[in-house]
Amino acid sequence: MDYFCGHYDVAVIGAGHAGIEAALAASRLGCRTVCFTINLDWIGNMPCNPSIGGTSKGHLVREIDALGGEMGKAADANALQCRMLNLGKGPAVHSPRAQIDRREYSKYMKHVMEQQEGLDLHQGEVVGLRKSGGAWELKTKLDCVFTAACVVLATGTFLDGKIYVGDKCFSGGPDGMFPSIGLSDALKETGVPLRRFKTGTPSRVNRRSVDFTELEPQYGDERVVPFSFSTETPPKNRLECYVTYTNDETKRIIMDNLERSPLFGGKIEGVGPRYCPSIEDKMVRFADKERHQIFIEPCGLETEELYLQGLSSSLPVDVQEGFIHTIKGLEHAHVMRNAYAIEYDCVDPLVLKPTLEFNEWEGLFGAGQFNGSSGYEEAAAQGLIAGINAALKAQSKPPFVLSRSSSYIGTLIDDLVTKGCNEPYRMMTSRSEYRLVLRQDNADIRLMRYGYELGLVSEEAYQKLQHKLELIELEKQRVESTFFAPCEELNRAIVSRETSPLTTGCKLADLIRRPQLDYAVLTPFDKNRPDYPADVFEQVEIDLKYEGYIKRQQAQINEMNRLEEKLLPEDVDYHEIINLRTEAVEKLSKIRPRSIGQASRISGVSPADISVLLIWLAKNHLG
Repeated sequence: MDYFCGHYDVAVIGAGHAGIEAALAASRLGCRTVCFTINLDWIGNMPCNPSIGGTSKGHLVREIDALGGEMGKAADANALQCRMLNLGKGPAVHSPRAQIDRREYSKYMKHVMEQQEGLDLHQGEVVGLRKSGGAWELKTKLDCVFTAACVVLATGTFLDGKIYVGDKCFSGGPDGMFPSIGLSDALKETGVPLRRFKTGTPSRVNRRSVDFTELEPQYGDERVVPFSFSTETPPKNRLECYVTYTNDETKRIIMDNLERSPLFGGKIEGVGPRYCPSIEDKMVRFADKERHQIFIEPCGLETEELYLQGLSSSLPVDVQEGFIHTIKGLEHAHVMRNAYAIEYDCVDPLVLKPTLEFNEWEGLFGAGQFNGSSGYEEAAAQGLIAGINAALKAQSKPPFVLSRSSSYIGTLIDDLVTKGCNEPYRMMTSRSEYRLVLRQDNADIRLMRYGYELGLVSEEAYQKLQHKLELIELEKQRVESTFFAPCEELNRAIVSRETSPLTTGCKLADLIRRPQLDYAVLTPFDKNRPDYPADVFEQVEIDLKYEGYIKRQQAQINEMNRLEEKLLPEDVDYHEIINLRTEAVEKLSKIRPRSIGQASRISGVSPADISVLLIWLAKNHLG
């Protein structure tokens, strides 16, 4: 017998990284929200790897934080080791990454959600979903019925999940949890187009069985940059990571047993991630490579489990243990959890709007791995945007859309809903054509205004940003008006950096502009330098050094924004627009782009088609 449990403004299915941000955003925006999860003890679980951030992913976390999300705060509160990646390269690709205490992170997120006003957590598996009387009706496995104005699907890898280890295959979710069975069928009955993707995870081993004596330690940074702009005391480095490598014997064991892999035996139907392949896939694809790097990473302070980053596999247990024991330091490693591959249902994101609402099903949103992406950070970013837009939809307010020129979040979503993906999508700095402007260090300057206007960023945090902007402007004025006269000591210092000595007076700003020099080198000679926070000087130095490049990129952004501002009506019939090519009509009708800018990025839509659309908009006084 069905039992009615209540009506909500927003219902979120799943409490992984996407579901957390969606539920928190919706409730913080004033919506009565419910979040469903199969197991309350595994909220915000990290089944793939115990880390947050990394190349481009760190950008996403800082953007989530600037918009008022929770991931950055949670990562700072539970970090074990922090590093800024790519410091040997330009600032566009500097990316924060942290090893995380995975159980403490989960506890932190569960408690935040429990404390959030307007948010109800419910342990229950949603097996039914249908539109009924203008609202969405959700039914759990225990026949509890809920209704909601808007629903966010954030099912991760649980949706009809199947685990593969060698010739063993069974229904299951990550980390030994139950899969979600029944919801896939309900979505298919609704008409939602689902497909199968696959991902995997490495074995975990016991620390006491690992020989660290000949392994290369990897330490955290001396100066730690937090993820969250609100974190006043940076996290401390509490544990080390280690590096080891595969060898010829590792490769031999894997290649000799390749036919036992479900990936190569044809049992796995789902498409796996290109940029995070299993070790057997790497051995085949990179056959000439002598060795592969393996990172040994801690899972927490109160556990001896170590994660073997780079050894994802779906080979049988005996093969897994065989190749693990060929690796230096792991010769006698005790495997606590075996590696596995997991196959799951997800949606083709081309059926979504830039708000992450479905084109055909009003009030239904997708987020995270359900949308075909991979990674905690990509999931959290989508969850935040889906949660915001679900709340705005429930409140009959205009939607919130980030352009690709504004953020990595905008780039991520635009890629998904405009270009689609044939494999699990992973964010990379190379995916953004505006990466010099979209740096992790200026995420607050770029995005906090939006979070404040939405109501997700506090007045105190916003005023702190305004003060920072004032200090940046004052420092820019100071360095442009401060002159250094030539002197032997100064010239000795700058010549040691392989740049020419001064022969006449020189502005401090011009010295900073030199590629070889920075604030640190000039500290002994800059007697009147004010006592500002380090991030103020960082912004000024980057703006000075890359001034010409930034202006050029900003001009490109302005031109793109001109096209983004030309909105296309949601109900336009592209078949009625004369001179559009047949392929363009087909693609435009399926994707239903929000703007001319988005339409210009659709594969199969030519510049000639864009001209036709611009003329049509002008003729109908819509542009």
